[in-house]
Amino acid sequence: MKSASYKLLLALFCLLTARLQAAEEPKLSPLPAPVSNNAVAISHDDYGSRIFSFMGIGPKKTWDAITNSAYEMDPATGKWTEKRPVPGVAGRLAASAVALHDQLFIFGGYVVDAKDGETTVSDLNVFVPVENRYYRGKDIPVPVDDAVVGLYRDRYIFLIGGWSTSKGDAVRNVQVYDTDKDTWMQATPIPGTPVFGHAGAILGDTIVYVDGASKNPSGPSPKYVASSECWMGKIPKKGDITKIEWTKLPAHPGNARYRIAAGAGTPEKKASRIYFSGGTDNPYNYKGIGYNGQPAEPSPVTFAFDVHSGEWETISENNLEPTMDHRGLLVTHRGLVIVGGMEKGQQVTAKVTVVKPSSSAPNQVEHGWSAINSLCRNSSCSCHPCQISSCPASLLPWRCLCRSSPRLFRCRLRRPCRHLRRLCRDRRRRGLGAR
Repeated sequence: MKSASYKLLLALFCLLTARLQAAEEPKLSPLPAPVSNNAVAISHDDYGSRIFSFMGIGPKKTWDAITNSAYEMDPATGKWTEKRPVPGVAGRLAASAVALHDQLFIFGGYVVDAKDGETTVSDLNVFVPVENRYYRGKDIPVPVDDAVVGLYRDRYIFLIGGWSTSKGDAVRNVQVYDTDKDTWMQATPIPGTPVFGHAGAILGDTIVYVDGASKNPSGPSPKYVASSECWMGKIPKKGDITKIEWTKLPAHPGNARYRIAAGAGTPEKKASRIYFSGGTDNPYNYKGIGYNGQPAEPSPVTFAFDVHSGEWETISENNLEPTMDHRGLLVTHRGLVIVGGMEKGQQVTAKVTVVKPSSSAPNQVEHGWSAINSLCRNSSCSCHPCQISSCPASLLPWRCLCRSSPRLFRCRLRRPCRHLRRLCRDRRRRGLGAR
């Protein structure tokens, strides 16, 4: 019982501190310069969390506005630091980035020349932030840009689909990079329509990707249209990880879209959702003007796929500052962090936007309540805070702890009572009630 009481107290402590942390955290500053179609990633190591942005295109949206700049943000301060530029003769668009331990892996992308000629590159650059240096990994076997990327078992990085100028089209290849051996493997190809500018992530052993652009099956104009296909791939937990089992998913909430921001949490933190935000239903090249000649505009919808339930969820239908032209989304305790992109009117932005998941995607405080409720239900206490509606002091969780372990806790936890009642009021205002 002492162990259960300790866990309950710990859950209560997390619940109380989550709100205090949120109030004390600094605002995330804009990027030093506006940029769109930039590769983004978040690292978690002994130095804490860091957010990174690599390359992309500036406000002019011309070939010479494509940059190789790199930036690092410390979320604890909310400030950006400019890092050494990504190696190469020119900046790139539509690259992908993944953080693993103390390194950032930057894959592919394409360069644009003065005549608007485009070339997909095979580069794999690895950035070591603490040394502010890059080294070269083994080149991508089939060079791709506008691909989906995801990390598996803290070792393997999957590069899914994308466009390749060497093939003159989108490809079905699923390429797997072994970070330990600096080698590549080819996995089971995607079974659906080849796409580029699609969005997705890996969570646990599950790959999910959606939409993107594909050749117009109805004719040459416009050349490319938004794909509505959604696919889930299962990576074997044992045996050959290249043998992926693909399953077609039902359509997600909202229209089919292109260059959505997508990302997932980490399985270690019991995340279950892959998130998708923004993008546009009018595919374009890099200037924001659709292949149909019409300006593309961002979608205000954010949705998620729950890998446990296998269902789609609408997170928000009206983001007040929607964006498009993304290469990733970062899932943090603050919310869903989107770095740069294009706003309405195809305006390249330096903003760092945080989309707050709704009650359908519990935040840290809600998880604290869930932990307390679960432990209380499984304890021998006579009070159950999950079943009350007003959180009276006589039924607070620590009263159960005091009753079950008086020698351990000695009923000295009255002071947090006021803060927990404030949480209860907040929950009632949001229509959530108390548990």
